Order: sequence, then structure tokens, then C-alpha cells
Amino acid sequence: MEQNVFNFPNQSYNLKEAFMFESFYAEHLEKITSAPTIRRRILRGQSLFNAGDSFSSLYIIRSGSFKTFITDGMGYEQILGFQMTGGLIGLDGIAEEIHRYSATAIEDSDIRSVNYNDLVELLKKNPALQHQMYKLMSSEILRVSHMLMLLGGMTAEERLASFLLDLRNRQHLQGYSQSELQLKMSREEIGLHLGLTLNTVSRIFSRLSAMGIISVSNRYVKILNPAQLHHLVHQHIQS
Repeated sequence: MEQNVFNFPNQSYNLKEAFMFESFYAEHLEKITSAPTIRRRILRGQSLFNAGDSFSSLYIIRSGSFKTFITDGMGYEQILGFQMTGGLIGLDGIAEEIHRYSATAIEDSDIRSVNYNDLVELLKKNPALQHQMYKLMSSEILRVSHMLMLLGGMTAEERLASFLLDLRNRQHLQGYSQSELQLKMSREEIGLHLGLTLNTVSRIFSRLSAMGIISVSNRYVKILNPAQLHHLVHQHIQS
């Protein structure tokens, strides 16, 4: 197994990229103590960890995508979210030292695992990095809250519109086009995330396409009218 070390500021892959530290400057990075990481290749469909596994590490997505999900006693899967390049997985295990959800690759992916205790020592020595970690944890809480809002009050059309806008914004942060999306997840997985059936997801895609808001070709979505997508979401917020 390949071992890699965060080494600032010359390493091609470092915590600045992984945590998207847009506001960090080189002089801050130079002060960060390196933390050893282990590279792993996770193939599509393979699990990174499962609910009930003991917690020891956090995982930074170097490339690829994952879904995080829980499964009830009847085998029903609720997808909590989709994590992409630059994302951090495993925060759920910190509180009780056990993972409460599962994480599976939805495409061939590369991750770096960092031992949590090593990371804690690194954070103690760098308050700026520690602050960014707190922001990441806060973002996770906000993401779950947003998910509950989607499932609790939005119509099916509003849920899908909100999902596409969120995906658009996240891909833009990675330097990709804001108008063309490549869906790494299936329509069924989108439905399991938004609380919709596969038929409903397919129907709404067709409806938004007929309205001229998007165009769809297999897993490629082109956003033709982002303002109208925003309107669909905001009409719910303002109502």
C-alpha cells in the first residue's frame, strides 16, 4: 500500500486542496506540520466502510465520488449525500468511535486515509487548520439539515431542481463548467437521496427538459436556464 505524506507547500496534493482552503495563504501552509496519509484505490461498487465499523481514520477523496447511506431493517436504503473530489468522509465516526453510515464508491476513486489521532495532533499545532476542520463539521450539519428540508417540504420538482443547483455549485468549485453536469450517480440513486421513485425522477427530468430548463443525454445534463431552476427552489422558500 502506497504511503504518502502531506508536505507543504510543494506537495502536489495537500490539505489545502483536500479541504478547499480558498482563503489560506502560502505563509500559513508552511507552518502546518505534515500528517502521514495512506493512498487507497476504491473501485466502483466497493465499500470504503460500513455502518457499525470501528472508526479510526478520516478519508479525503483525491478523485472520484462516493455515496453515503443508511439501511433500515427492511433493507431500504436512504442516501444521505454524494461526496466528490476534495470531500472528506468519516466525520460520523468521531463522536462514538463507530461509523453510523456506510460509504460506497459510485465510480473508481482514489482516497487518502489519515489516522484521526494523527490529525488531532496536527490540528493542535495549527489553529487555522483546526478552524477549517470546524467549518467542515458545521457544513456537514448544514447538509443534513438541508436534506431534512428537502424531504419535509419541497415538491418533487423542487427537490430535483435544488439537487441540480447544488451539484452545479460543487462542480464549479472544482473548476468544472457551471452549465454542463456529468451525473456520477444513477437516477435511482438520485431518487433514494431525494425520497423519490425512479419513475418520478425520470418524469421530472423529462418535464424540465420539455420546459427548456435543461437538456439531458444519458448521464449528461446541460443547464440551459439556471435562473428558472433558482426560481423553482426560491418559490418554495418564499411561500
